[in-house]
Amino acid sequence: MKKVVIPGEILFEERKRLGSNVFVSDGKIYSKVLGITDNENETATVVPLQGPYVPRRDDSVVGVITRENFAGYGVNINSFNECFIPKSAMRTPLSLGDVIIAKVSNVSELKEADLTFPKRMGDGEVISVNPVRSPRLIGKNGSMLDILSQGTDCEVFIGKNGRLWARNGDLELLKKTVKFIEENSYKSNLTNAVESLLRK
Repeated sequence: MKKVVIPGEILFEERKRLGSNVFVSDGKIYSKVLGITDNENETATVVPLQGPYVPRRDDSVVGVITRENFAGYGVNINSFNECFIPKSAMRTPLSLGDVIIAKVSNVSELKEADLTFPKRMGDGEVISVNPVRSPRLIGKNGSMLDILSQGTDCEVFIGKNGRLWARNGDLELLKKTVKFIEENSYKSNLTNAVESLLRK
């Protein structure tokens, strides 16, 4: 059963595998953050309700080009630090404001992310969400992303960094549905609720 927990709240008194945003003290497992936990999960983990994007290796992200110099481009990925892409990584030149998708290949101790496989996206719209809601928008094995794409006829890419890129289809319905998911991300049976919303 899912429930909202606060920092320092006891999650489990028995041993469990440790996931993210938890810590152990005197054999008990506590939450580090304000978030949601699932008592029935085999791993003790808490999904935070708010917070900035913290890059992780293999994350897919949506970035915006913010600067250019002779060697490459500065990329904003909605995190603590700007990223950099060398010009040699791109087949065609980029311009300020261009949107790219890329994968995080490495993260330093200072949370600086290296990007790989950058790809420029064409005309479209960027929708910003709370980064901690991104996994809910993607769903297990991309299930929620599929529902969003099929239900709105939009071409959609969701980055783990709290940004969506979308074009074509019903963009207003997509925005409405994304907002609904953000506001109800902690509820059970969210998939059914989203499907019902898209059928209206």
